[in-house]
Formats: sequence, C-alpha cells, structure tokens
Amino acid sequence: MSPFEKLINFATVNRISTHVVFWTAIFIMFFSENTSSNPEEVRIDIIYTLYYEVFSIIGAYFLAYRILPRLMSPQKHSRVWAELILGSYLISITARIVMVYGVEPIVRKPPFDQESILEILTDIPTLVGSYIAHIFSLSLFFLFIKLIKDQYIIQKRSLLLEKQKAETELKILKAQLNPHFLFNTLNNIYSLSIINSPVTSKSIAVLSEILDTILYRCSSTFVPISQEISLLNNYISLEKLRYDDRLSVRFNHEMDQNGQIAPLILLSLVENAFKHGAGEDISSPQIEIDLKLLNDNFDFIIKNTINKTEPQTDSGRIGLINITQQLDKIYSGNYTFDVIKTEKDFTAHLKIKITPEFNAS
Repeated sequence: MSPFEKLINFATVNRISTHVVFWTAIFIMFFSENTSSNPEEVRIDIIYTLYYEVFSIIGAYFLAYRILPRLMSPQKHSRVWAELILGSYLISITARIVMVYGVEPIVRKPPFDQESILEILTDIPTLVGSYIAHIFSLSLFFLFIKLIKDQYIIQKRSLLLEKQKAETELKILKAQLNPHFLFNTLNNIYSLSIINSPVTSKSIAVLSEILDTILYRCSSTFVPISQEISLLNNYISLEKLRYDDRLSVRFNHEMDQNGQIAPLILLSLVENAFKHGAGEDISSPQIEIDLKLLNDNFDFIIKNTINKTEPQTDSGRIGLINITQQLDKIYSGNYTFDVIKTEKDFTAHLKIKITPEFNAS
C-alpha cells in the first residue's frame, strides 16, 4: 500500500482527528509568516489568523457538505445556487460584523469609527472583494483536497466492485465446467461397470484424485502449472481406460520454471478433444498435446483427429466460449487463443504471457 493510500485510509477512519490536524497545520502555516519579536504584534497576528481560519472553516464545510453534494445530485440546481449566494452573503456579513464589533475593539486603540450594521449589510463591494474572496479562497483549497479524496474512494470502490463482479463471473464459468466434466466422467465409469471391466476400481481412484484437485486446489485465481499437468495426466489415464489400443495420446511438456495459470482451462481443452475427437472418431483417433513454458511464455497446443463422416455440430462451442470468457477476464491483452478446424483434425492453440501478477500467490 502506497503512502497516499495509507493517508486516505487513515483520513477515512479518523475523520475528526484528520480535520483537526489539517486546520492546525493551516494555522501554523499562516502564523509562521509572522517573524516579529514584539509580543503585542504576535498577539494581534494570532487573533487575526484565528478569526480568518474560523470563518474559512465555516465556509469550507458549507461548500463541502451542504452545497457540493446537492450540486452533484440530479435535482434542480437553481435553489442550490440561490442558497450558495445567500449563504456566502450571510457568512461574509457575519464575518464583517465580528471583525468590526469583536476583533477591532481588541486589536485597535480607541477611539475609532465603526460601521453601522446597515452599512455592513449594504456594502456589497467590500463583502465580496474583501471577505468572500478571502474566506472562500481557503475554503476552496479544503474543497479541492476533499474532492481528490472522495474521487479516490469512489474509484477504489468501483474497482473493488468490478473485481468482485469478475470473480463472481469466473466462479459461474467454473461451475459450468465442473459439472460438465463430472457428468461425462461418471458416464464413462458407468459404461465400464456395465461390462464389469477390471479397471473400474482404478477409474474411481483416478476420478477421486481429479475431484480432490478440482474441489480443494482450484479455488484460487491461479494455480501451479505442475498441478495442472498432474490433473491432465490423471484425466488422460482415466479416458484411456475407455479405449483399446486404437487410441493414441501423446502429451509432451517442457518448463524452465513452475509458473502459475488459471485453473481448469487446460482440462477443458483436453476434455473437448476427447469428447469431440476420440469420442466421435471410430477409426484410429489421435490426440497430441504440447505444453511449454519458456521465458515466461506459456504455449499450449492440442490437436485431435475428427471423424469425416460425423455431422458437424456446435455442441463443443459452449466449452470454447466459456474458456474464451475466462481468458478475457483474467488475461485480457496478455493471451491469444486460436482454433483451426480442417477436414482431418481440430487444433486449439493457447499462448499466454505470464507476467509477474499472474505468478502472485
């Protein structure tokens, strides 16, 4: 957290203390301009500084907490502008009356002339030029600081809401993937149990490992790529139990570091290859997987053969759309995802630039 963020957080939590410190600092700043060693001059300067600061505080809170919030609301502003003019006038005449009948008798030696209340009320040039300008100049400085603080808080809240929205959408996308995978896998095990296959128990054990990973190790935004590789190996071994020697699966992986990646994306691509490749290819299906992570560049290519006689459907597009949406939310601007379909095979190619934020634990 930056010093500015710490300051904003402190000011938000300790509002009264922050205001006291701010106005105290303003008083010290203005009073420090007096370099006189004469006690009487110092006393007069303290009185004048306190006088102007008190009315500056009144003007600042009048603008910041009465006028500004109403100007930013969608209501009609004519009454607000009228209140601003009237309020400024009342503050200035009050300040002038206090000056003439309160401050000047203390700092000036009698006898001296004093304006009447009527003269004070009607001397608009003096009120505007000397009082409103002086009082509200410091008030506007306070207002400027408050606007910066409020804008920062609004922006931070907006970013937080956007992040929460993105996390919720990601959870929804993952929820769409997990039941889909589980449904397919349970169907596979059911098929093995029907024929009393001796590999049924092994299939259940492998499925247990896969579910353990999905349910308890994929809750964070990023997971180690090595974990995803183990998940893919388990999934491939589970799928291979369904097929005889006619299925050929090649999985190569090479990494110069154990980076992190969004969970379940690779599994979805592999699942798609089995479902719409090996599952529909009645001849000799082949699946080739190449995974590389070199110099922070993640490269994943999966290619599966397809059955020429099988009618083309869009059933696999739902999974690909989910994958693309998840990539957009996590790796926006840092990835490319291409699919190439020919008469013989289907290829999905995912490239991700693994920046430091994607390796954060």
